[in-house]
Amino acid sequence: MQRIALLTSGGDSPGMNACIRAVVRKAIYHGMEVIGINRGFNGFIEGDMGPMNLSSVADIIHRGGTILHTARSEQFLTPEGRAKAYENVKRFGVQGLVVIGGDGSFRGASVFSREFGLPVVGVPGTIDNDIPGTEQTIGFDTAINTVLEAIDKIRDTATSHERTFIIEVMGRRNGSIALASGLAGGAESILIPEQPFDYEDICQRLLRGFRRGKAHSIIVVAEGASGGMEVGQRIKERTGFDTKVTILGHLQRGGSPSAADRLLASRLGAKSVELLMAGETRKMAGVKAGQVVGVDIDEALNESRPVDLALYDLAGVLSI
Repeated sequence: MQRIALLTSGGDSPGMNACIRAVVRKAIYHGMEVIGINRGFNGFIEGDMGPMNLSSVADIIHRGGTILHTARSEQFLTPEGRAKAYENVKRFGVQGLVVIGGDGSFRGASVFSREFGLPVVGVPGTIDNDIPGTEQTIGFDTAINTVLEAIDKIRDTATSHERTFIIEVMGRRNGSIALASGLAGGAESILIPEQPFDYEDICQRLLRGFRRGKAHSIIVVAEGASGGMEVGQRIKERTGFDTKVTILGHLQRGGSPSAADRLLASRLGAKSVELLMAGETRKMAGVKAGQVVGVDIDEALNESRPVDLALYDLAGVLSI
């Protein structure tokens, strides 16, 4: 293998740039050329791609986002769109492809590989930490630390004004961000889409705390469980407490990646090149038992990645 291509797809996550850097430098170290594809699969279809060198990835390991930019591509979902992308594979002499993204990106890459025989390796980059087959995804650690920093700051004003604060975080189908940050931040209640909740129970918990002298509370809500505004209104109606709502939104995607995410991104990016060099295809670089391994993409995507409900139970015990 002499020339590989690289793209980032789907939602951005802190650490993607560190992964790009690792892929490019690992490939060049082994004598390969690297073609960078801009704007994900859209750029692949449009031929918005060109060579990368050591200087292309200088001074980016600490930067959030992705220098290759990212986009969601409806056109790549069609056979016609994928055929256009393959024309650019031939045009640029690409012999292997690294895709950094989430499950949707991996599904598209797997279909493309089956249709045209191009070796493809995925690297899990998503703040949701919801990709089966790996213990952690690039960006998750930074995202939960961003949320935790917000919780700590909001707790200061919640204490000063003796209020109940509801903090809405990302997680439409997966509550990992809410669960990890809520437990680490000492939230009184954590609402996630995987676990049903009862407003009466939440309010009784708040009232018990108030009766023993607790004047403020923090509730973390994953957007897939309920809207923060609705939760705040329901609690106010039942308890009479002054509730305030903070929706963190895309703040969670940005910022300089943590040390943990930079290390993870570097290890997974390098592994993706090794997998291509070994002749593997439709594999994902993942972490199992602390070791970086190659995982079959299709097998991984046919599994589920549930949140650890033991952490949810622990959060409930510790917040009494």
